[in-house]
Amino acid sequence: MKLYVEGGGDTNVLKTACRAGFSDFLSKAGLKGKMPRIVACGSRQNAYDSFCTAINSGEEALLLVDSEAAVTTHCQQGDAENWKPWQHLKDRPGDQWDKPGNAGDDDCHLMVQCMESWFLTDRAQLQDFFGQGFNANSLPAEGNQIESVAKSQIYQALSSATQNCKTKSKYGKGEHSFKLLALISSDRVTAASPWAKRFIDAAKKKMGC
Repeated sequence: MKLYVEGGGDTNVLKTACRAGFSDFLSKAGLKGKMPRIVACGSRQNAYDSFCTAINSGEEALLLVDSEAAVTTHCQQGDAENWKPWQHLKDRPGDQWDKPGNAGDDDCHLMVQCMESWFLTDRAQLQDFFGQGFNANSLPAEGNQIESVAKSQIYQALSSATQNCKTKSKYGKGEHSFKLLALISSDRVTAASPWAKRFIDAAKKKMGC
């Protein structure tokens, strides 16, 4: 099975880093030894198009993209297996994607509201990674439900928290994001993000873990 993920930019170096980051994260989440083939697609549109090509060809595939915005209550009612990520992506301006005929809602997964949301669940790892000069007080309050924090707020918070770091530059998606993804606790992410837990549960089921 292939996992088509948003991320990795347009360079082979970033795509390799993206694959490595997700591989390490998924291994810690319980998929070690039964990993899907991770396909770093760069843009979200390319991830969707690549997923559609695969699923319409009869391949087993999963899609993982940022939600980019809060998911409405309408799309996440009842048990997680009944949530409607395709409806969210259809309704969102800028996407308005149609669900492929051969795909189900269990084939589509969202990082809510973006991958960086996951980083907020493991602040100790952020502190260790960025080291001296990291200002955790610039991050959203720990009591906030991470899926409710706007993507723009998360990017601004990470930028502010890292602007005075001594050994690393200010947070940059290409430079730091996939290294952090490989390091953060998958247990912390799935405990704090219901959509992340839904993704991991579905991946385990598909891979027979």
